[in-house]
Amino acid sequence: MKVSWRVARIFGIDIHVDASWLVIFGLFTWIMASYYFPSGYPQWPKWQYWVVGALTSIFFFVSVLAHELAHSLVAITQGEKVSRITLFILGGVAHLSEEPKEASKEFFMAFVGPLTSFAIAVVCYFLVIGLRPVSEPLAAIARYLSFINLLLGAFNLLPGFPMDGGRVLRALIWKFTGNLKKATGIASSVGQGFAVLFIVLGFLMIFRGLLVNGIWIMMVGWFLHSAAGRGYHQVIMREMLSHVRAEDLMERDIQSVPSNLSIRELVDEFILKHRDRAFIVAEKGDIRGIVCLEDVKKIPKDQWPSTTVDQVMTPADELATVSPEDDGNTVLGQLTAKSVHQVPVVKGGKIRGVVCRTDILQFMQLRSELGI
Repeated sequence: MKVSWRVARIFGIDIHVDASWLVIFGLFTWIMASYYFPSGYPQWPKWQYWVVGALTSIFFFVSVLAHELAHSLVAITQGEKVSRITLFILGGVAHLSEEPKEASKEFFMAFVGPLTSFAIAVVCYFLVIGLRPVSEPLAAIARYLSFINLLLGAFNLLPGFPMDGGRVLRALIWKFTGNLKKATGIASSVGQGFAVLFIVLGFLMIFRGLLVNGIWIMMVGWFLHSAAGRGYHQVIMREMLSHVRAEDLMERDIQSVPSNLSIRELVDEFILKHRDRAFIVAEKGDIRGIVCLEDVKKIPKDQWPSTTVDQVMTPADELATVSPEDDGNTVLGQLTAKSVHQVPVVKGGKIRGVVCRTDILQFMQLRSELGI
């Protein structure tokens, strides 16, 4: 299970820190305090290396956050929705409810990230000049941030999906061919090619005795390779979902359960007996919310008897809804935007059914097995 914490909200966007970020924060601080700063400033006391190293790590990830915020703000101005930004072991990622629908939007949203990194690099360069007579440690931090942001911007301009340069390449091919699937396939192949080069380079660095750097480069290569493949499959998935409607995905016969029902009773008396995955939670005819199998699975089994339905359900006022005619991408967008496991299908003010995430997954699996 992935673990992340919400640490801030900026411009209406939730900022999350993934548990893996703690690993890279510690590793990055250790490298700064044990190798980078001691080699450049041997006269500092030992404690100062660790303080400056920790501050450098924090400001570096602030730079990464600024990079992702730039993507997000451009996306928002273009009418897209950004649910959150997550910092994790390999940097950061902005979670959009859906991908841009036009090549021009993709181009500008992707290109602004590296531009932001380059801008930070320039600002930090001038800070070095201003801070050098005032504070050597602060000037050292600014010097490193200038270098690392220049490197971050250049790295992201590599023309391989899902890096920003790869998204720019995809946008250009998409613009000239009019075929998003083809553009994504080409950009993903280029991205996987760069990923293989990173993995080989990392292996060679390890062979030459640069263990930490080599492992890091190989991790970046592995991440890029898997991300490039996922990006292509997501486009295929969106194409499949564009041809199916909510009423084709939804469960129509939705039973109601009381809010004070225990999870143990819900499982034994409803889920297992009726083999349903979603239930309306109602009291005296009023809908209180919806509880789905995914909600139950989040609760440890030893807590089922003491946990009630109203503690795990999605409340009515937080429910996102779709109409029966909405396509599968609209349904998936609502699930993603609200970070919920189910969405009611409503027509004429009445719930006609419920679509769970598992319904979409099962649909995709069936299409995959049938080869269509």
